[in-house]
Amino acid sequence: MRRFALGMMTSAALMAGLASQVQASSKDYSKSTKTDLVTKIMGNKSYQVYSSLKLEEVTKKVKTKTKEKKKYTVKKKVAVKKKSKKGKTKYKTVKQVKYKWVTKTAYKNVKKKWKFGKKLTVSADFRYAHVQSKSYKVKDGKRYYYIYVNGRPVGYVNEKAFALSKANVVSQVSLVNNPSDSVGFNAEDAINYVTDQHGSLVDNDSVEISCKSAELNISDTGYVSSRKAGTAVLTFKYGKAKATSKLTVRGDAKEGISSADVTPVKTDLPEIETWSANDGASSSTITSKDAVSSSHKYWATKTMSGNAKGADIETIFYHPAVLSATGSSNLEAKVSSAVQGIDFYDNDLVTSNLDLGQADNWEARGHMVYYNMRKVKKYNWQLIPSKMLSFNTWLSYIKNIKVSPYMKLGHGQSVGSTKKYVYVLANWNRSKNWSNSQELIRVKKSTMEIDKIWTFKVWNGSAKYPRIFLNADVIDDNTLLALFHNASKHRYEYWKISRSGDSFKAKEVGATGSDLISNSAEVQGFVWNSAYDVYYIAFNDYLFKIGAGLDGKTDAGKLLNYYKFDTGRREFEGLSSYGPELYVNLNHPTETLKVNHITK
Repeated sequence: MRRFALGMMTSAALMAGLASQVQASSKDYSKSTKTDLVTKIMGNKSYQVYSSLKLEEVTKKVKTKTKEKKKYTVKKKVAVKKKSKKGKTKYKTVKQVKYKWVTKTAYKNVKKKWKFGKKLTVSADFRYAHVQSKSYKVKDGKRYYYIYVNGRPVGYVNEKAFALSKANVVSQVSLVNNPSDSVGFNAEDAINYVTDQHGSLVDNDSVEISCKSAELNISDTGYVSSRKAGTAVLTFKYGKAKATSKLTVRGDAKEGISSADVTPVKTDLPEIETWSANDGASSSTITSKDAVSSSHKYWATKTMSGNAKGADIETIFYHPAVLSATGSSNLEAKVSSAVQGIDFYDNDLVTSNLDLGQADNWEARGHMVYYNMRKVKKYNWQLIPSKMLSFNTWLSYIKNIKVSPYMKLGHGQSVGSTKKYVYVLANWNRSKNWSNSQELIRVKKSTMEIDKIWTFKVWNGSAKYPRIFLNADVIDDNTLLALFHNASKHRYEYWKISRSGDSFKAKEVGATGSDLISNSAEVQGFVWNSAYDVYYIAFNDYLFKIGAGLDGKTDAGKLLNYYKFDTGRREFEGLSSYGPELYVNLNHPTETLKVNHITK
């Protein structure tokens, strides 16, 4: 009933919109028509973007010819019938009216004329940017929207540049057969975007979703159960926008059942505590270039080996302060700078961006952002939402950023990438280790849109002992390494999850016999470093290095070292590794730092 009611509400809103358009037909469109601040989805066609659009009175110089009557006397001999005595003819002078054409210059006002401002660029340059608008003008019956791009006010573009009445959804969803899943799959997770007739993003809850299947059905709240095998076609519809997705619940109910039988390696750690996230640094907003004109560098003040300078972290990149316009109140419109996870692949950096506090929500959603680090300037990119950069400089940065549609991210710290794809394991960090399925989302780097969704499960023998992973690292397009904290047994487990086609297998590949941090602090990042075959685990301002043993270079699960960084209570938010390099992320403000001098 929820979706039906929303459909009725949408119809009412549509009728109201049509009525307002009828009333607006007599409007003076020289002024902007204001709307709510909405996200616009760019289409595949490219149109000119102008700095301004004005309706002006044009004064035109017009030359006209007029016929002017002029009266004057002409001396002309006109014969008189009566002759003189001498026999001569008499003449008299008569007046004659003459007419002539004269050219007269006149000025007159002609009708109002639209005038475009400077040609800035074409809309194709913003195909993968976050575009918003809150006003438009009507010229010759066509709407021209004033757009904001990644937070910066830009100019006017024909609404045909947008994806009008389009639905873009994931073509295939593959779910694990899970008889113990009490929730199911939220069909809204398959939506990249749906737009209305003007190219504005439609809230997912307003999209009508139906399920055609002999075995499966969709609940009133939009969830599809994965308790039994079957296939279905999901149809997504809003107005004229329509798309379909094929959903499959795989047949093997035993898929994902494994054994946690690795003997954990004990540690000699003293009790180590860290501060609570609630006591962390307050948020800050970058408003001027002066605020980002210097790097941070933090040395480790404590290590297991006693070397007080065993490692340091130093800023390589300040993230944009935001990537959405001022006043972006709803979460679909707001691209926050609160990064939860990062991943490097070569010179590609991807981040998971959730608004503050959203990472703890069950259906936590946000945006992923891609940066081409070959073009990154350490400080200037944080100024992207402002007008402090010249337009050409700003545009060169925009061409090297891509913002995903609003999507499910879960906690946002299980992020990994390969050459073509980005992966996020979208788990809820307050799930209390339930036996429900875990959702793996694949995003194409070329478009930053979701192209495939899988779910899998990992159980130690049965549903009574599930393994829910809040932190994971992608090794390649078929392999995950995931971290599980077994709090009841005071140990960390390391799992290798392999995909073959659409099926997943899980194997425990190591364990550490310690909680590492004694006061129940949450893990803030996990990564495998392939060059040295070690894991790194982050807690607030602590970084632990542990042997992975995947290629025989180290002992699996053995604690090798730890490092404490005095960051001013700015907690780590994500780890990444590419080759021998290691990177961490800090917020307030958001910056990515490289780890140096860390012992092998």
